[in-house]
Amino acid sequence: MAAVAVPPKLLRVALDAMGGDHGPAPLVAGAVAAVRARRDLEVVLVGEPRALDAQLGGVAATERARLPVEPAGTVIAMDAHPVQAVRAQPDASVAVAVRLVAQGRAAAAVSAGNSGATMAAALLLLHRLPGIARPAIGTVLPAPTRATVLVDAGAQVDCRPEWLAQFARLGVAYSRHGLGVARPTVGLLSNGEEVGKGNQLVQLAHPILLRTVPEYRGPVEGRDLLAGTVDVVVTDGFVGNVALKTAEGTADLLVRALRQELGRGVRAQLGAILLRPRLRAIRDRLDWRRSGGAPLLGVRGLVFIAHGRSDGLAIESALLGAAAARERGLDTALARAAGEETGETPSAPPPGAAVPAHPAPMRAAKPGSGRWT
Repeated sequence: MAAVAVPPKLLRVALDAMGGDHGPAPLVAGAVAAVRARRDLEVVLVGEPRALDAQLGGVAATERARLPVEPAGTVIAMDAHPVQAVRAQPDASVAVAVRLVAQGRAAAAVSAGNSGATMAAALLLLHRLPGIARPAIGTVLPAPTRATVLVDAGAQVDCRPEWLAQFARLGVAYSRHGLGVARPTVGLLSNGEEVGKGNQLVQLAHPILLRTVPEYRGPVEGRDLLAGTVDVVVTDGFVGNVALKTAEGTADLLVRALRQELGRGVRAQLGAILLRPRLRAIRDRLDWRRSGGAPLLGVRGLVFIAHGRSDGLAIESALLGAAAARERGLDTALARAAGEETGETPSAPPPGAAVPAHPAPMRAAKPGSGRWT
């Protein structure tokens, strides 16, 4: 008698399928690519059912079975006030996606919509971890041997020095359990490696980091962001976001310059043909779309923020990154890091990693219908 194949338990990730700059088309395309890449992944598409069904017309039934639709009534605009919008629109797609995590019906949530609204929804529905004053965004930057985590990349533009120590602990947990770095090291972003340099925030944060973060190695400069000097770089959200956008622009300039120079003359074009595999490897290393979404560190659950201009590849990377982070126990590690900060025993994060294929509350899509951050 032939053995009967047992379907795998599904790891469910909720996707705000209405957020982003380009509507649901690239978001659904990324979700389809993600479930094709992982047979044990289910992506809950949160949004307006008719609009999402229209994007699923050509998807195979076996894949569509892992792309259920969770209805949402509204979409929060990119220019809306985050907290006011989330409170006024509890049925908005980003709020519904985060609520699935809070209810234990999803292991993580991903959104490319209004990042402030995503953070507001996480704070209102999931709440902060104990001992964490403010959440931070952890963004992955390319480095020579392994990725560097920049935290905070824009969530908190004005920070207190003790918050940077909290960011460091959360960043270490993400580097270790989200990216697989065995022994992460931490640096404090400054305008020099010397301890006496830096603004008031840096001067006050340095001794706190020395005292409370064993992985701390001292101040680092902007050039260290992409050099792999340390695994986690800590700063306030204002400086972090400026540094991030500068690195993004530098990577785009490098890729454009290579294309321009390699298209000038027959010899350059022949050289480009010979170097094509290596050039593609360089392009992929610098491509923000392949780094996945940026986790919001410091809330009770996994929420990933994707770039507003994300295409299908960026959404696929964010979904697969969120699933991998849950498998590696990132949510538990972040709760533990917060507990170490205060000496408390952290409460368990929301459940929801392994779930039945299709619980009743989910509405399955009907067959045949219709950058760094």
